[in-house]
This record gives sequence, C-alpha cells and structure tokens, in this order.
Amino acid sequence: MIKKIFLLLIAALVVGLFFYFDLNQLLTLDGLKGSMEQFSQYQEQSPLLVVGGFFLLYIVVTALSLPGAAILTLAAGALFGLVEGLLVASFASTIGATLAFLVSRYLLRDTIKKRFPERLTAIDAGVEKEGGFYLFTLRLVPIFPFFLINLLMGVTAIKARTFYWVSQIGMLAGTFVFVNAGTQLAQVESLSGILSLNLIVSFALLGFFPLIAKGVLNIFKKRRIYKNHTKPKKFDRNMIVIGAGAGGLVTSYIAAAVKAKVTLVEAGEMGGDCLNYGCVPSKSVIKSAKIAEQIRNGERYGLDNMTPQFSFKNVMTRVHQVIADIAPHDSVERYADLGVEALKGYAKLIDPWTVEIELNDGGTQTLTARTIVIATGARPFVPPLPGIEETGYVTSDTLWDKFAQFDEAPKKLVVLGGGPIGCELAQSFARLGSNVTQIEMGNRIMSKEDTEVSRFAHDALTASGVNILTSHKAMRCEIRDGKKYIVVKHNEVETDIEYDELLCAVGRSARLTGYGLEALGIETDRTIVTNEYLETLYPNIYAAGDIVGPYQFTHVAAHQAWYAAVNGLFGHFKKFKVDYRVIPWTTFIDPEVARVGLNEQEAIDKGIDFEITRFEFKELDRAITEGATKGFIKVITPKGKDKILGVTIVSDHAGDLMAEFVLAMKHGLGLNKILGTIHAYPTWAEGSKSVAGEWKKAHAPQNLLKWVEKYHTWRRG
Repeated sequence: MIKKIFLLLIAALVVGLFFYFDLNQLLTLDGLKGSMEQFSQYQEQSPLLVVGGFFLLYIVVTALSLPGAAILTLAAGALFGLVEGLLVASFASTIGATLAFLVSRYLLRDTIKKRFPERLTAIDAGVEKEGGFYLFTLRLVPIFPFFLINLLMGVTAIKARTFYWVSQIGMLAGTFVFVNAGTQLAQVESLSGILSLNLIVSFALLGFFPLIAKGVLNIFKKRRIYKNHTKPKKFDRNMIVIGAGAGGLVTSYIAAAVKAKVTLVEAGEMGGDCLNYGCVPSKSVIKSAKIAEQIRNGERYGLDNMTPQFSFKNVMTRVHQVIADIAPHDSVERYADLGVEALKGYAKLIDPWTVEIELNDGGTQTLTARTIVIATGARPFVPPLPGIEETGYVTSDTLWDKFAQFDEAPKKLVVLGGGPIGCELAQSFARLGSNVTQIEMGNRIMSKEDTEVSRFAHDALTASGVNILTSHKAMRCEIRDGKKYIVVKHNEVETDIEYDELLCAVGRSARLTGYGLEALGIETDRTIVTNEYLETLYPNIYAAGDIVGPYQFTHVAAHQAWYAAVNGLFGHFKKFKVDYRVIPWTTFIDPEVARVGLNEQEAIDKGIDFEITRFEFKELDRAITEGATKGFIKVITPKGKDKILGVTIVSDHAGDLMAEFVLAMKHGLGLNKILGTIHAYPTWAEGSKSVAGEWKKAHAPQNLLKWVEKYHTWRRG
C-alpha cells in the first residue's frame, strides 16, 4: 500500500510540475509551430540526441496520460519525415500506453476487484476469450480516448504482451494519419482539420472491419466444420430434441409454443431421471420418513412418543403411486396436446442435421432438422471398487424397483457418498428402520456448504440414527461366509463393514455415448463441451441439462432449455448467453439446507470484504408453534451495504423460503427492500424479513439517533 501511495505521489508531482511550468503550452499546435525552427537546429547539431529525447518525452507524456500526444505525433512527422516519424511515434506511443496500462493495473485492479468482484470476474472471463479482438477494434477508432483505453484495460486481466502487440498494430493507422499530416505542418490549421468528419467516419467504419472479419471467419469456420456433410435442402422438422428429462421437455415445449415443428425422442420413461428416479421418488420417501420420525417423537407436539407402525412395502408402493400421479404431466399425450411430436425410441446422430430413431415398438425413422438439442442427462456414477459387481449394489436409479419388493427396509444399509443424494437417502432409510452406515472419503459430508452447515447436517443425520464415517476410503467389496462386506480405510487401518444393501451415491456422470457424438467429433470432457450459447462443435447442435453442467439440477436444466430453444430457433437473429449468476439449490434432509450465491467460505476465498447477518429460527413465532426451531438464515453482504451476495438457510421449508432471496438477487434488490415488504403473520416467510431487520439494526445511524434522542428530550420540555 505504501509503495502504491509513493508511486501516486511521484506521478502527481510530475503532472503538477508539467502544468506549473506551462509545459502544456509547448504541446499545442501553435506551440509546436513556434518551436519547429529551434527543434530543427537541434536536430542538425545532434540528430541522435533529439530522436532519443523525443522518444523518451513521448513515452512519458503517454504513460502519464498527459495532453499532447496528438501534437507529438504531428511533431514526429514534421521533424523526422513519414517513415522515421512513424517508427518513432508508433513505438513510443505503444510503450507509453503499456506503461500507463501497467500502472493502472498496479494501482487500481486490486481495489476494484475487492469492490466489484463479480463484475470484474465476468469482465475477465470475456477478456480472456476475446480481449485482444475488442482492444484492436477500440484502437482503430479515434473517437475513444486512447489514454482512457489504457487505464480501463489495466483493470482487466488481459495479458501485458497481448495489450502491447494489439496496441502496436491497432494504433498504427491513426498514427500514420497524424505523422503524415505533420510532414505538412504548415498547412495544418487545427487538429479538427486532421480528424475531419469524413476521416472519423472512415475510422469508425474501419473499426467495424474486425467485426466483419470475424463474421467472415465464422462463415469459413462453419464451412470447414460442415465440409464433410451435405446439408439437406429441406428439413422435416425445425427442431429435434433428444431426451425427455427436464431439459428436453422444456426445450420442446418452448419450441412448440412458438409454433415450430418439433420432435422429442426418449428411449426410456418420459420425465427423465427427476420424475422416475430422482426428485419425485426421493421426496416421496423423505415425507414418509419424516412422518415416521414425528410419530416417534410425539412428545414434541404434546402427544405420546410411539413406535410408528407401517409396512415398508406400502411406503414404496406410495412412492411409485406418486410417480404415476405426476407422470401425466410429462406424458406423450400431454406433449402431443401441446404440439410436440413425442417418439419413444433410441436416437442417433447421423450427421449434423439427421437423426435416426430406432423406435421401441419396432422399425426405424429418420428425420432431419435445422436444429438438434441433446438433453440426455446423467446417470449415477459407480466407483470401480474391486468386488462391487459380485456383491451387488443399488443406485438412486435402481433402488426404487428393488426396495419395492422388500417387506422391510434393508436391515444393514451402507450408503457410499456424503453428498446431497447420499445424505437425503441415508436419513430417510434410517428413519424407516434401516441400520445405516454412511461412508464419505472427505473430512465432512455436504462439503460444498459451509463447515457450519456440514456440521449441522452431520448432527441431524446422526440424530436420525445414521452412523457417519468421514475420512474413510472405500477399498473393496467382499463376500465371506455368505455375508457381504465393504472394506474401508481410515488412518491406514482397514475395517470391514457388513451390509445387506450397498447404495452408491457418489455423484452422477453425463450420458455421452450411444447416440453418435463420437462419429461427429463433438468434443466431450466429462460433459458435452459447449460455448456460452450452448452450441456444440456444430452451431446447429445444442445441449442442455446434466449433459452440459455446470450444475446438475432439474431447475438449471429447465433454465438452460430456454436458451437452447430460443438460440436454436432464432439465433440467426439474436443469441443469448446463458445466465448462471443466481442459481439456488436445496438439499432435502431434515431440516432442509438451501443456498444461493456465495457462502461464507467462498466469500473468504474470493477475498471479498463482507459481513454476515444471521437470524435464528428459535426466534420465529411460526417455527416455535411447529416445534421446528433448529436452524438459521445466514446472509452474506458487502461490508456496510445491503446488497445480497449469498444466502444459506437451514430450516423446515428452507427451499421454499429461498425463493424471495433468489428474486431479490436476480433483480438487484437489497435487504432494505425485503424489510419494507409486508409478510403475513405468522408464517415461515417472516424469517426473511427478520434477517433483513437484523441487518438494519446493525447499521442503524447511531450518531443521528443520538440527536433524535435529544430532540425528543427537548420536545418533552
């Protein structure tokens, strides 16, 4: 900090001396003309000294962003001629600009990054991709003050060498115009005469040249990508969507809503993983397990503690009934009514516009479409443990059918994985009678949350009867004497854990094979690689949902679907970049854990100057009436400001309560706006207003309140 202040003082001193001694008068057109004869004499006597001195002066003026760079460029032409003057002015201006750029980076970047971390991160991401291109465009157009470009680019993450060479080339045309004018200095009446309206317009048009060139390059790039494929002259469909999970369903619905002819292809069940294996069945079993736990702890509600009497088979039957009740929402018939042709079968990409469908009821159908959207989702990842195939296992996809055959919950259930899916199912089956052991290789469960939240979740699961083993690595599965064991290692010591059923819940992997990606050369890296518009290698082939990432949530798949549909159908007019700025998620353990934006650890890692505002649900009337006082709301804001950077909620209904904060963050509303909103009493939603009130209380204007107190004292007489 001291070094930065020292550097600022030196720069301020030099600038001050520059104006104090009226040196700026020398860098005017009249001053230049009046000094030319004397400069010419110096040049005849010491040509190298004049060139060197001029070069250094130009660098200093440019580096300090002093007025007069244009006059010096004219002087270069007048003193040294067109070729030598162009070389001197071009290199001096670029070196000076780079020094200004580096000073700006040193003095300003860290400060701005702390104040506006999210905005600067987004800018840096754009600069990393096409910073050189945009800098080149700006350099070509003299309307933009070059000194301002130097300072602003210094705040970004563009590399110094990129800034230098792009500036060197980009400023060359403008430098040439001024140097050439300087060779005829006597005829120059004013700088505006050099930069005439026609010339400025010409430069502006020249500035569009990179954009035009980029468009032309994109055309050639597309031709190169598609060169081995013959584009149909006519298309059967506007869009074909592969996969009828959340991403595919919403994409096809939007396409049909705007009257496009769309075909949706699904090999398995309509509704995808969420309806058939994930969100719906898991939340159904969570509800049954929660009621069983409430019966078991009836004294919390003034009732007697009782052992819940239930049939596990009936619980699993209800799970399948819930799936069946919701299935019509995602059915072939409903989507047909919406205008979507839904085909049951396996789709395979033949070329960028052609899909071959092996229909489930026999036969093959081949369709062409201008746009194809891949939304094939993900499947549970099964770790390659020795012996796991021999001993058998279930996943979040397969357990529902297998467990439906059981009269009782598995006596000994091992859950492998401490993420959201593992935690939800471990707690639920423990409450339904299983002896559950949960194994997590990391040092805590739910590791994407704050340490405090992970500890809270650990305690909640333990209270439900789950035996949690963190920092335990699964080594292998074995069968000995007809019993199944998983061998885990902790502190270099191996332990055998007996089980009846092993549930693998260590994550999900994208479905990348079986439908022609390899043959078309579409790039994959654990997911399908897309750009910010969800385009794959082929601009007419899009991807959405778990197959893309970066979040494997149903609501994110639906969010991406809008972009895939709109960009795919109307991208030739306007394309939209996917917006991931405000993504909420919920883990449905009891109590629920919901989050949006930054958590405390992430704010620390990003170096943000932040503060935390908390509200404990033990203070909320509605929570007290329901005997559900465990939990809190934690809001991350910049120091002294009410802008919401992130929220974590741990409580009953946390996922529902999060919606208000998501809305606020999406539309730039702070805690003051939430505080000023009427919330019905007594509701859980009052927790949002209460945490906003806590922030307001902490930021009350104490000095003003002292004067207000004196005012009231005076009013009392």
